[in-house]
Amino acid sequence: MCTLYDRLIEYSSSDYYGFHMPGHKRQMNMMGAAAPYEIDITEIDGFDDLHHADGILEEAQARAARVYHADETHFLINGSSVGILSAVIGVTNRGDTVLVARNCHKSVYHAIEMNGLNPVYLSPGVNPSVQFNTEVSAKDVRRALERVPGIRAVIIVSPTYDGVVSDVEAISEAVHEKGIPLIVDEAHGAHFGFHPYFPENSNQAGADIVIHSLHKTLPSLTQTALLHMNGGLVRREKVRRYLHMLQSSSPSYVLMASIDSCVDLLENQREELFDSYTERLEKLRTRLAGLRRLRLEETACYDCSKLVVSSGDTGLTGRELYRILLERYHLQLEMAAGTYVLAMTSVGDTDEGMERLMTALEEIDSMTGTAALSDQMPYSGKCGAADGETIRQNSGLIYDIPCLPRPDVVYNSFDIEEMKKSWQTAVLPWQDSVGRVAAEYAYLYPPGKPLIVPGERVSQEAADVLQWYYEIGFSVEGIKREGCIEVLMHG
Repeated sequence: MCTLYDRLIEYSSSDYYGFHMPGHKRQMNMMGAAAPYEIDITEIDGFDDLHHADGILEEAQARAARVYHADETHFLINGSSVGILSAVIGVTNRGDTVLVARNCHKSVYHAIEMNGLNPVYLSPGVNPSVQFNTEVSAKDVRRALERVPGIRAVIIVSPTYDGVVSDVEAISEAVHEKGIPLIVDEAHGAHFGFHPYFPENSNQAGADIVIHSLHKTLPSLTQTALLHMNGGLVRREKVRRYLHMLQSSSPSYVLMASIDSCVDLLENQREELFDSYTERLEKLRTRLAGLRRLRLEETACYDCSKLVVSSGDTGLTGRELYRILLERYHLQLEMAAGTYVLAMTSVGDTDEGMERLMTALEEIDSMTGTAALSDQMPYSGKCGAADGETIRQNSGLIYDIPCLPRPDVVYNSFDIEEMKKSWQTAVLPWQDSVGRVAAEYAYLYPPGKPLIVPGERVSQEAADVLQWYYEIGFSVEGIKREGCIEVLMHG
């Protein structure tokens, strides 16, 4: 039997190039890393204990705080999710009201459910010229805080999975006027603050708790992250207590060593890493801007490490473009959405990798038309494709981009499991569920932001969005049956 380890070794020696996380891009020579089995230990003499750090791990976390401009920093070896759970539960009491950006990661919703919180949702902006939701505005935050009394914390995500950056400094000011903490899920912005090409990080912008996924955009192993705490509004001891509860009692020294090595690079080699990276990234973005039909999307304030390439003018869905890049060019992108693909870049990328992506996109761009598309278009035969192969078009799609449906909250998500004990439920097709209250989540993963949360009434808009994604071949997760959702029935 071929083991997972065997498959990984085989893949690592192939010519597939990754424009996805983790940020080290399998270039572990950047940190002189040994094979993980050689350095895998447990809590032994001389190596400290993450849950009671007073030696080398305490010093390593203190250095991470210094490098990231935080008052206090903790290593996370269960990913950013454990940091988000600990942060949200740690700053609230059961039953509190929290102000939450609707595009937050599912771990925020899990924390809400675990602590019985009452969410008030902030809808991110919508810009018809781009194909994803835009930022959360400080004006909307301030308006919501004035309208809803008793909010105990505010939770936003910036940058988003698509790279949209909110004005964290202005939001921090609005939140602090009410004397409450701001939690920023900055998982995708661990590279912020280390080069003028990118924004400052949220510690520098005034946030009270910031969570970074090192592995997403920096050279660190998958599952490694940091939680930072600042100022006097956070009940730090309570957050620490939940970190101890929710993180493994046997934290991986391989992962912690990866975190520390990554922080060491940021402290001592940031200019060497980021100067060359941003030069090749800007060169790539400049060339992408010259494409005729494929289009590089971004907002006014944006994380330029993310490459969102729209296929909307080509007749291809995002999923079709993704498959072409993977199967014909051996380029593995991070994600495909309805009409765009997402390529993640990092300091781990090479000139050769960047050039392969640019060449592939230029070829695809040259083989598409803007008017009535033919059923097929010729393919050049490069990168493993045989001469005469074709790229099939889907010219019948209407490229209306569905944004996040506006929620209609009927019950709190933490009440639904109890209600299911006394209420009848049914699993209905999405269109038949309109008007009923959802009893389960429905979300796209990645990025893991829910389209429907238990306790919300299923709107026609939500059903249409779910059907739209389903029809173009995406998998909706969190549901028991494909094409359907569990709902409450009176009885």
